[in-house]
Amino acid sequence: MANILVVDDEMGIRELLSEILSDEGHAIQLAENAQQAREARAQGAPDLVLLDIWMPDTDGVTLLKEWQRDGLLTMPVIMMSGHATIDTAVEATRIGALNFLEKPIALQKLLKAVQAGLTRAQETVRAPALAPRPVAAAQPEESAAPGFAQPVASAQIAVRGGATVAGADNHMFNLSFDLPLREARDAFERMYFEHHLGREGGSMTRVAEKTGLERTHLYRKLKQLGVEPGKLAKKGA
Repeated sequence: MANILVVDDEMGIRELLSEILSDEGHAIQLAENAQQAREARAQGAPDLVLLDIWMPDTDGVTLLKEWQRDGLLTMPVIMMSGHATIDTAVEATRIGALNFLEKPIALQKLLKAVQAGLTRAQETVRAPALAPRPVAAAQPEESAAPGFAQPVASAQIAVRGGATVAGADNHMFNLSFDLPLREARDAFERMYFEHHLGREGGSMTRVAEKTGLERTHLYRKLKQLGVEPGKLAKKGA
């Protein structure tokens, strides 16, 4: 989950972006003008900013210049506009904007740009990888009764830089901790939905009930993750 600041003077745009990104699991903070954006930035740097160019008090490019001048441009900023020229987009990129989205913003373009921005942010702040600690071999417990399996210690299911997760029908999934946060989250969600689809025989209704999602949101999420319910239904049959 990332903290994303959405700055736009149009309430409909703010609400739409907030709904889409909230469905993706992000925490959203809204600002309707540059002053509110300044106040939000003063409270701490968000993980990503979606910044409209044309606003009534101070335009987005001017605000971007302020942040750059004051050393506050420490997070990825994606500019948005329905009327900006190519020169404006080039200027914003020169100042330090990561990307530029033209309104109306297509859903896939938005999600792709946000993912790229968050990946960039994670690469910037990622600390050097630590050498893995040696793990002692797990000793069997003498108290276990005959015929019962020994408890599995965490060392026995750990994989290098990740973990092994048991899914439906005891199918094992490997999840790498070396992935960027967004990719690791997508990998886990893919395993999560494949697990439930396998258990429910591909029934979207039952999976929606199990996961607490509306069917429309579930369909959109599965499409985004590249999960095909039909194939999983055949496997579970």
